[in-house]
Parts: sequence; C-alpha cells; structure tokens
Amino acid sequence: MFTKEKIKDLHYSVSGKISAEDIQKVADEVLTEFGKTAKIAGFRQGHIPLSVLRQKYNASAYGEAIDKALNNDMTAYLEEKKIRLAGQPKVDLDGWEIGKDVEYSMEFDILPTLPAIDLEKITVVKKVAKLDEKEVDTALENIRKSRSVAEKQDEKYKAQNGDVAVIDFKGFIGDEAFEGGEASKHHLILGSGAFIPGFEDQVIGHKAGDKFDVNVKFPTEYHAENLAGKDARFEVLVHEVRKHILPEMTDELAKEVGQESVEKLKEHIRNIISEQYTEASQRDMRNELLDELADKVKLDLPETLVEQELNMAKQEHDHHNAEHGHDHKWDEKKEKKEAERRVKLGLILAEWGTQNKVEVTRDDLQQAIWAEASRYPDPKQVFEFYNKNQDAVAMLRGMLFERKALDTMLTHVKQKEKSVPAEELFKQASVR
Repeated sequence: MFTKEKIKDLHYSVSGKISAEDIQKVADEVLTEFGKTAKIAGFRQGHIPLSVLRQKYNASAYGEAIDKALNNDMTAYLEEKKIRLAGQPKVDLDGWEIGKDVEYSMEFDILPTLPAIDLEKITVVKKVAKLDEKEVDTALENIRKSRSVAEKQDEKYKAQNGDVAVIDFKGFIGDEAFEGGEASKHHLILGSGAFIPGFEDQVIGHKAGDKFDVNVKFPTEYHAENLAGKDARFEVLVHEVRKHILPEMTDELAKEVGQESVEKLKEHIRNIISEQYTEASQRDMRNELLDELADKVKLDLPETLVEQELNMAKQEHDHHNAEHGHDHKWDEKKEKKEAERRVKLGLILAEWGTQNKVEVTRDDLQQAIWAEASRYPDPKQVFEFYNKNQDAVAMLRGMLFERKALDTMLTHVKQKEKSVPAEELFKQASVR
C-alpha cells in the first residue's frame, strides 16, 4: 500500500513498497497458471515443477506480479479516497531486482467533482421560423430537374446557362498545347463550375457548329503547378447543344418519388423542412447552453487531459498544413484555451449525463451509422468501417452521449422563443 502521498489540486504523487516475498507469491501464482499449458522438454504438460518454471520464466512472471500488485494498491487507494483517475499513472520502480523489495512512486491526475448545476437559472433562445412555401416550390422544382431529359436543339438554338454543350476543346499556353487540355465530344453542363472560371461563360451564346477561342487564366492554386496562374487559350468546337426539358409536376411524377399525389408530396416536403428547422433551432440552443456551461461552471481541470487534447489539436494542425501545403502558425496560448474549454465541457457532459442516467442505446448507434452511411455513394463501406473499428464506434458513442446529455439538459433550462427568418437558422454549421 502507498506509504507517502503528496496532493496538489488534482495532481497526486504517491509512493510505496512491495516486499520481495509478496511479489514472489503472486509470481508463483502466475507461473502455476502458466504451467498448466506450458511445454518443456522432459516434462508432461501440466506437471512441470514450480522450481523449473521459476528457472525459465521467473523474470517475466515477476514483472507481471509487480503490475498486479501496483494495480491492487491503486484500486484500493482510489476506493478509499473515493476518487477517479483522469489518465494512466506514471510509474517509477527505481531500478527493481528479482528477490528484492520493490520501492515505487506514482504520479497521476484525478477527475474533478462536478459542482451542482442549477439549470433552471439558465435561459436560452429558441429560434422559431415560419415555413416559407417558396422552399416547397424550390424542392418541387429540384425534383423536376432530377427527372429532366436533355434534348438536342436545332442548329439555330444558342446555348444558355444550365444547358449541356457537347464540345471538342484543345488548350494552349502560348503556342504550345499542354498535356491533359484536350477532349472530344465532352458533355459540359454550362453554369456547373466544372471548368476553369470564365470558360463556361464564353460557351454560353454559341450554337452547334460554332468554332471559337476561349481565353482564361488558370487559378494561382491550380493542382497542376505547370499551369497555375498562367493565361490559356482553348480552341472550341460545339457539336450540339442540349436543353433540359422538365416534366410537369403531376401525381404520376409524385408517385415516382414515393408519394401518392402532388399534395402528399408537398406535405412530405413541408415535414422535412420543419424537421430541419427544428434541428437547426435545437443546434443553436445546444451551442448557447455550451457557452453558458463553459462560462458559469467552475471546474478544476486535470492537466493530463488538457495536454492530451492539446497534443491531438497540434497533430491535426500539422497534418492539415502538410496535406494542404499551408503554413498556418500554431498559436499555443489560443489553442490551449480552446483545449481547456473542450476538456471542461467534456467533463461536465460526461459527469452530468452519468449522474442523470443518460444512455446511448444500440438503436441510437445504428441510426447514427445509417445516417452517416446515407451520405455516401457506397453505404456498405461505412458499415464495414464501423464493424472493423471499435475505436471509431467508441468515439461515435461518446459524441452521441454528449449530444443526448445536452438535449436532456435543455429540457431543464428556460427557453425563450424568438421569431427569426429561416436563413438565420442555418448560419452555423455544427455544435461547438
């Protein structure tokens, strides 16, 4: 057991001694268990003498015995003090040898005790927006566009924004054609932004059979360094122009997208938009509550957790710089403050959620994975990723737990409704 302790805030330094006799006793238990399956020439399996096992494996058994003894001491100490570790202890065995007493020291941080939070004294703004029927009309128009057919126009028709131009093109820097700058009968959607800025604008107004030059300048951050920032000329030939013909919004079209009629489709769209409004409003309330908690709850922070959070932020910063070729400076003071905020809020949500029996169910996890998978062309890859990565599942579970804790907290705070334009609900993209 620990014989000395030094406590400063959440940081503990303790030391103790384990007798050689106690360590060997545990080591013998380890060796006896190992001996049941071990194979040594000249002995039957399960009948190897302890003296032989000691001779061959005592060093490794001794190390395991010390680990067990230290874990036992730590567990007893934590239970006695009614404290919880904030991370793995740092252990110093001060050069132990087999057959001698082991003197050790440990340093570790503990988790703080969450003070009482009077949520009823907190008020957040609940933004409420009136559904604009123009959004329903826009959604219906997008459905029509998704079912549109690009029909070839006659030779007198001039290309417009949104049309498909079937073109040949060949690019030049000065008088030299450059690699990758040529294609035949390419289908270009005008206004899509798929080509270099200015290219599509210069195709608009032309008709089938037209030959002309397009003059543009490559962006300074273009992926091909030999072209970045350079003036270019493209020889263009228009083979044909296709105009998107939109179908009428009828009950038959509504049935194609899973609804009984146009009216049922409109009702379905209204419900989806209303759900988006509700989630956006809830997101803003979560953010406001997080700000309140960060500002008003006084909590000492384990330096171990702050350092871990800061190190992860630094790794992400360096990775982003390397991946995108940036040279953004690392602001240690600012980043540490933000790391402290994240750790503080994480501790508050974890402790409050546990105290108030917040749980992440299997259905919660499955719904979250389904929601993420639906955003990808191949959902199967997302399912396989989570099946093979339990760390990713644990991270997702932690995120869902914090979200559920926040939403539960919001049922206890005061909510003051405020009417806002719909666009104000979508200014922020995520919870801080």
